[in-house]
Amino acid sequence: MSNLELHARKEMEIAGLFAKDSDYGGMLGDAVMKMVKVFADEGHSGFSAGMAISIFEKVARFEPLSPLTGADDEWMEVGENTWQNVRCSHVFKNADGAYDIEGKIFREPDGCCFTSYDSRVPVTFPYTPKREYVDVPASKD
Repeated sequence: MSNLELHARKEMEIAGLFAKDSDYGGMLGDAVMKMVKVFADEGHSGFSAGMAISIFEKVARFEPLSPLTGADDEWMEVGENTWQNVRCSHVFKNADGAYDIEGKIFREPDGCCFTSYDSRVPVTFPYTPKREYVDVPASKD
């Protein structure tokens, strides 16, 4: 096992990710170890490792690697006069224009985050999705 694999396994053992009573019955730890092994086998140095991680994180989250253009082929109709961007699922457009429904993420003091209708921000193309975190008071149940 590479140093990265040894480190990853030890950290996930400490975090309990291989335990049968953990999320997904320990399968999450196994799945991450498979990804770590592939990554370790690629033999990246410090600089290329950071680049590969950054690219992988974006594509794994279904985020675009380059700005959205707003071109017609980037949209699919999801409702009457409502289109969703096929490259970035949180960008929509309607008769009033394009908007990002995750443009503002509201964060409570305990770190819990949520979105709402107020999370929408207008979009002008070309557009690189970004999120603004807005600290708010704790919600009252």
